[in-house]
Amino acid sequence: MIEGLKKALYFPLASYFRFFAAIRLKRWNPNIVVVTGSNGKTTLLHLLESQIGKKAKFSHHANSSYGIPFDVLGLERKTLRTSEWLDLFMRAPLCAFAPLPKEQLYIVEADCDRPGEGKFLAEFLQPEIVLWTSLSRTHSMNFDGLVAHGNFTTVEEAIAYEYGYFLQHCQKYAVIVGDNPLQQKQVGRTKTEVLSITKEKILQKYEVTKEGTSFHVNNTTYAFSALLPEEVSYALVMCRETVEHLGLPFDPSFKQFIIPPGRGSVFAGIKDTILIDSSYNANLGSIKAILAMFAKFPAKKKWVVIGDMMELGEEEKEEHEKLAEELNKMGLDRIILIGKRVKKYTYPQLASRANVVAFEIQKEVLPYLQETIQTGEAILFKGSQSIYLEGIIEPLLAKNEDIAKLPRRGDFWDEQRKKKGL
Repeated sequence: MIEGLKKALYFPLASYFRFFAAIRLKRWNPNIVVVTGSNGKTTLLHLLESQIGKKAKFSHHANSSYGIPFDVLGLERKTLRTSEWLDLFMRAPLCAFAPLPKEQLYIVEADCDRPGEGKFLAEFLQPEIVLWTSLSRTHSMNFDGLVAHGNFTTVEEAIAYEYGYFLQHCQKYAVIVGDNPLQQKQVGRTKTEVLSITKEKILQKYEVTKEGTSFHVNNTTYAFSALLPEEVSYALVMCRETVEHLGLPFDPSFKQFIIPPGRGSVFAGIKDTILIDSSYNANLGSIKAILAMFAKFPAKKKWVVIGDMMELGEEEKEEHEKLAEELNKMGLDRIILIGKRVKKYTYPQLASRANVVAFEIQKEVLPYLQETIQTGEAILFKGSQSIYLEGIIEPLLAKNEDIAKLPRRGDFWDEQRKKKGL
């Protein structure tokens, strides 16, 4: 009942904050760039920030129907207390008329976690430029009802249509991934210019070393110290197209780029191990991308620690079984699974392999790793946010200063990990 009430009130309450945010946005009147998609949004946002810097305001940690209006208004939730909402409601009208940002460019990361969210945000933002990075089954449980009622044939079609609202309300220019036919299908909803990019045409070479990854894209080489998947080639083109469209200088060295936590950071671990932190979140698309990168990584012993994928609804079993297919393709030395879903659906497809173990509880995994690690292993960590893999990575780090580079820092997240025994 409570969950049903929350869903029913989600957009009505968000509309209150959007109303006052719209007043402030009209007063401010910036050029708006929307970065959207199932995966890769935050990496692209950081790529853009490394190029544009202080010339723009960026919506860090705000990508929802509440987060973006809050960001426009300068509001921020600091606790999970219900009482905090009263303060936010009272401050919103005042914030609408507060002094405006100096930047005339607003770069916004926007998500579509539920039906109606793309429409809600696209109508509000009316972006000049839209960059659509990817499409996969994220938060698909929220779209199952649309398929069940016959609105769409598949959940992917339903999700694509929601993202398509950003194209529909785009004012000048959009870039999409042409390799995805469902993204291509939405192009008819916009009258603006759309650049459709395909990997075959843009990517000449992709290399993975212990030092990082390099991309030869459209006859330019880009090198990064992080371990980024091949799909980042799309983001590189989107970044350059946007910077040049805005008439700003582009620096192919990306020397100001800082990898967002949990998106391919590389750390020295105990016993001379290499820890690859891709623990920020996970769906099948992002896991496949990072596994493909890991397949190219030069290491004699490769381990993966893979957690549940969440909010998949009717697709939960199928997606976790497909995960097993991807893992079976690789010559991994050890596979460690964490969570009820991977134990129920993924593990049975891998159980014949002697090098696979499955745990339901996170706190059981760390002792196992500490006892089993010998020396020199490269260990990839990937899982949904609620698996809190950073709590397992932290004790395995060789340097304490690297703890600050893990995702989900702060008192709230510390408390959540403590509840899991991490």
